[in-house]
Amino acid sequence: MPVDREAAAQAQRLLDAKTKPRRSLGMLEDLACRLAAIYRTASPPIPYKAVVVMAGDHGVAEQGVSAYPAEVTAQMVQNFASGGAAINVLARQAGAGIVVVDMGTKAVAVPKGVRDQRLGPGTSNMTRGPAMSRGNAVLAVETGIRLATELRDEGIGLIALGDMGIGNTTSASAVTAVLTQAPIEQVTGHGTGIDQGRLRRKIAAIQQALEVNKSDPGDPLDVLAKLGGFEIGGLAGVMLGAAAGKIPLILDGFITSAAALIAVGLCPQMRDYLIAGHRSLEPGHAVILRHLNLQPLLDLHMRLGEGTGAVLAMHLADASLKILAEMATFASTGVSDSGA
Repeated sequence: MPVDREAAAQAQRLLDAKTKPRRSLGMLEDLACRLAAIYRTASPPIPYKAVVVMAGDHGVAEQGVSAYPAEVTAQMVQNFASGGAAINVLARQAGAGIVVVDMGTKAVAVPKGVRDQRLGPGTSNMTRGPAMSRGNAVLAVETGIRLATELRDEGIGLIALGDMGIGNTTSASAVTAVLTQAPIEQVTGHGTGIDQGRLRRKIAAIQQALEVNKSDPGDPLDVLAKLGGFEIGGLAGVMLGAAAGKIPLILDGFITSAAALIAVGLCPQMRDYLIAGHRSLEPGHAVILRHLNLQPLLDLHMRLGEGTGAVLAMHLADASLKILAEMATFASTGVSDSGA
């Protein structure tokens, strides 16, 4: 599963021959080379794209850690299914298919067009014990792996990741605190727009969850089971399955990046398949990006989730590959090359 470093080097040599000063397209060139390494060719075609949005409810929402009630998770899943959410608009613009997966919401019924992979009506309240059993944590990851394999078989060559779940920034903060060993206050933000009083309640809930569960930072599945969410486990599985299928992944914000901590913990090599689409306003996201040594492509002060920032970054992936494939060279045009 290691990426092809020589393909990346060949892509950079091709870029250096283009009619521009060396490395003048900056991170766009870096992105082209990263994609070349993953695809194992210096001249990758524009891939077919999909965004996977996984949804799940969180028992910790009972602690009053969100500005929205838990019912909003299922309501937004219906919105995704109806095509009216921000991610639907941006996925259409990017030419990406959208796959919505209910990993475990409290919905009475899963809307038509949404994949029903529910492992339960949301996780348990992690302030009182494990969020889920270890068995369900394994099932969540396995569900994501199977989905990524299906998408590969359908010809998908680039996957963006998104999430939906009231209370999931609380879960992601807990996972991040354990797996990066950063202070809880440093990785916990305002989520859905909560005030300072509710933020203090959120921090207290995470502290209690860590004390009650005593999860093992050396065992990512233990951290997922005790502090995570069904959708977080599913997203980690999509990453593992996509990497096994040589498909690059574009992370969205805080939740998908917390899932990446679990995936990389399970398989360190798959980090090379991850592309940070943007930097979220959530403080814990910056901590994860530093921990994984990922440089975000965009910084638009976004904090919506759903995969919105990841899908916007798909345009940059296309642009980088088009530069590699279509831009003229010094030799082909007769333009003088400085050789620098």
